[in-house]
Amino acid sequence: MNSDPAHDKPAVEPNTVDALQRIKQKLAAFLEPSNLEQLRPTLSYQTGVLAVFALAASILLGFADLATRDVIQQRLAEDLKASLEAVVPADLYDNNLLADTLALPSAEANLGAAETVFYLAKKEGKVNAVCFKLIAPDGYAGPISLVMGVDKNGEILGVRVIAHVETPGLGDKIEISKSKWVLDFNGKSLDNLSVAQWAVKKDGGVFDQFAGATITPRKVVQAIKRGLELYRTHQTQLVGSANTEAE
Repeated sequence: MNSDPAHDKPAVEPNTVDALQRIKQKLAAFLEPSNLEQLRPTLSYQTGVLAVFALAASILLGFADLATRDVIQQRLAEDLKASLEAVVPADLYDNNLLADTLALPSAEANLGAAETVFYLAKKEGKVNAVCFKLIAPDGYAGPISLVMGVDKNGEILGVRVIAHVETPGLGDKIEISKSKWVLDFNGKSLDNLSVAQWAVKKDGGVFDQFAGATITPRKVVQAIKRGLELYRTHQTQLVGSANTEAE
């Protein structure tokens, strides 16, 4: 008489059943209201409850992060694209600014980053301008984040403030939505202004300061000048070599 080992073998080992039964009994005993009432004042119980809630919160945050990560990245890319388009005229390029980039060292430029990503504005393969983000790390209330567009000759096409914590009603006039002050940078370069002119008027320069808020515009002017110097340092890499490859 033949036997089928698969059918002869118990579905669950007896030891396993016993272990599960013991766990079930311990859990039931632990969850007894009288036991919980006794444990509630103890430090280990409070710690355990806190750990359970922390674990649950961590799991929920993890799922939320996974669910929203792509959307957040898409929104950040859209915001960056809008900022770049604000400082480089559309007729200067026909490429995707976000996809055509070159990262170069900038630790010594005092612009808030060890490396700066330059977005190349190309038309028919030739670089007409670049735009990049920079930071004035020493604003009155904190760092001031900016984006600047520069044509291939080093002349400013546009500057916008993208984040700051300056005093509302005073220092926030650096925003294009609050005043036209930032437009005064258009057309300026290291060639058409002297070193002394790259300052606010109170310091002998050509840029207006704000009544009651001189530090904010002063630091923005200084950061923009350093940004132009950074561009000049890498101008050949950014424009010269790229245009040579396109020819």
